[in-house]
Amino acid sequence: MNTNGNQTPAAVLAGANRNVSLAEPAVMGVLNVTPDSFSDGGRYVTVESAVRHALAMIGEGAAIIDIGGESTRPGAAPVSPAAECDRVLPVVEALRAESDVFISMDTSSPEVIRAACAAGADMINDIRGLTRPGALEAAAAADAAVCVMHMQGEPESMQSAPAYTDVVAEVRGFLQERVAACRTAGLAPARIVVDPGFGFGKTLAHNLALLRAIGELHVAGRPVLMGVSRKSMFAQLLECDDMPARINASLGAAFWATLQGVGIIRCHDVRQTAQMVCLARHLKPA
Repeated sequence: MNTNGNQTPAAVLAGANRNVSLAEPAVMGVLNVTPDSFSDGGRYVTVESAVRHALAMIGEGAAIIDIGGESTRPGAAPVSPAAECDRVLPVVEALRAESDVFISMDTSSPEVIRAACAAGADMINDIRGLTRPGALEAAAAADAAVCVMHMQGEPESMQSAPAYTDVVAEVRGFLQERVAACRTAGLAPARIVVDPGFGFGKTLAHNLALLRAIGELHVAGRPVLMGVSRKSMFAQLLECDDMPARINASLGAAFWATLQGVGIIRCHDVRQTAQMVCLARHLKPA
């Protein structure tokens, strides 16, 4: 048991067609097939380039590939489910033909959830916490693993004026509510992961408070997914807006998260993150 009374997070995440071990942090490689994502928009818009990058990340240590067809950076405009499907489904199908890797679909749309799971996806990673009408039901019907994330507002406006009385307590409360909703919808506990939503309607101070408390953010024994890779919070913190600085800080956060028992680390820089996880795991007290 941990200090806040929750059970120790589970060591296996059950997906629609396969499982992934969380006995040590699983590295989740980011694969954006979008023209406008903040870090790698436009780099992997063809099926061939996307699958090639996914296979490279698997070779570098990614246990999960997270495919996204809609940018969720601050200020991003929404994309229709049809356009999202056009972007992601050929990639899911082609990657599944090449690899047995655990595939996550980064989406909020019930139409995309159904189609992606039918094409071979194992998990739904939803920045809106499966709150859109029909999304939770679609994920449950597919027997998919789910990651429910906290976000204040919507991507178009979420960074305009985020405010909390107690960000850690409020985020934990939302995640508790969404885990309960998943359980009511029929999702087994082994299929659920939670994400505090770094950078999604949070200031630098909010993000740092959540990162400091990340070992306490799992609820009902569900593992935490951390997604801070290359985010602007590090440019603000370090007062140095270049990519090497963001990457270095992201790797430091991965080291910290491993020591705190996080289940999944979502990242762009897979090889370096896997190496940092390995080091932290060997230094972590027994």
